[in-house]
Amino acid sequence: MQHSDDELLRHTLAAVAPGTELRDGLARILRGRTGALIVLGQDKLVDQIATGGFPLDIEFSATRLRELAKMDGAVVTDRDVTRIVRAATQLLPDPSIETSESGTRHRTAERVAKQTGYPVVSVSQSMRIVALYVGGRRVVLEDSSQILSRGNQALQTLERYKARLDEVTGTLSALEIEDLVSVRDVASVLQRLEMVRRIKEEIADYVLQLGVDGRLLSLQLEELTGGLTDDLAWVIRDYVTEGRGVTVEGAIASLQALDSAELLDLAAGAKALGFTVIGDALDATVSPLGYRLLSKVPRLPGAIVDRLVEHFGGLQKLLAAGVDDLMDVDGVGEGRARLVREGLSRLAETSILERYV
Repeated sequence: MQHSDDELLRHTLAAVAPGTELRDGLARILRGRTGALIVLGQDKLVDQIATGGFPLDIEFSATRLRELAKMDGAVVTDRDVTRIVRAATQLLPDPSIETSESGTRHRTAERVAKQTGYPVVSVSQSMRIVALYVGGRRVVLEDSSQILSRGNQALQTLERYKARLDEVTGTLSALEIEDLVSVRDVASVLQRLEMVRRIKEEIADYVLQLGVDGRLLSLQLEELTGGLTDDLAWVIRDYVTEGRGVTVEGAIASLQALDSAELLDLAAGAKALGFTVIGDALDATVSPLGYRLLSKVPRLPGAIVDRLVEHFGGLQKLLAAGVDDLMDVDGVGEGRARLVREGLSRLAETSILERYV
């Protein structure tokens, strides 16, 4: 239910984002200094608690919503907010449903949202605010400038975190080449990847609420975080083994379940991979299978990456393999073997130079 409410809230925020007809209609209502009660969905239950007014079934538009909101009563739209179904109707939800609101319009909005499961928009004439009621949640729409300000601050934080992520990832690559990786090194990369993912999600929510006003923020977000989801999966695949009873999906879920304080503890990240963290276990050495570095070789299909790892069983053997050895793998001809050999050699040279120069 929580996940469903989260998705419904995101869908509703997108429906009222700047640039949409609904947001334009709400802005017109606010400028006209009138109130409104809008149910974003219609079914038999909505019909049962709606009385009076009149059916319309006309195409939704901002101007129509503004004019209909001048009359007493609620406006009911279809689920996709493409048609206005009813107008000037009185809503009579179950009075036993608990509500924390005091005003009649807001109390009705909260109860209808809880009873029907549809989002309800309430425009306050006196306070000049727009509130969304989704399930048991209440969200007040903010001005784009306020959201954009917070989004830009989060973007600056993301840039700093991304720079630190690049540092620890580069260090991991060099250590993998030298076969000197410890559990601590892997946990540090996972920690930073998860931190960046969380900030990315926060900014993505701002982009959603901004609608057309969030295009520049969206482009900057994509430039900073493109491909990071794949990087997380490759790191986990390199160091998770089924023998520990941990899968890639399970490790990702465990990382995402950590709270902010737990995420700062490298031992928690190590446990997500299935490592037993006792004493100086974080300093224990581990060896990667080679998924992550192979994924950086251009034009190398995922299926070939899987076959190479399965055939050689570890990054060090892959680094030591010659062209003829690589050609023994199904689907790897001479051209692809040279591509892998040269790609890994370049990655090794670059990683070592970045680490020591």
